[in-house]
Amino acid sequence: MSGRGVWPRARARLRRFPALLSGCGEQAAAYGRCVAAAAAAELRRDACLEEFRALRDCFARAVGPGPAPAPAPLRDLGPL
Repeated sequence: MSGRGVWPRARARLRRFPALLSGCGEQAAAYGRCVAAAAAAELRRDACLEEFRALRDCFARAVGPGPAPAPAPLRDLGPL
């Protein structure tokens, strides 16, 4: 029972993402390099946290005028 016109609005919003996020290439590349390097060695939790946060902040600035939500606390899942 979704509201009238919800899916067309959602699709229109998603279609804008590539253009909006194209300005985050530097942050995406830095995060990708970090993940690739971490995957080549021993994968550790939060190994690329700084790069991820920079990318997330760039996405938030690009997508919406509102404030970015505070990051949810990560719960301890134990060793990976």
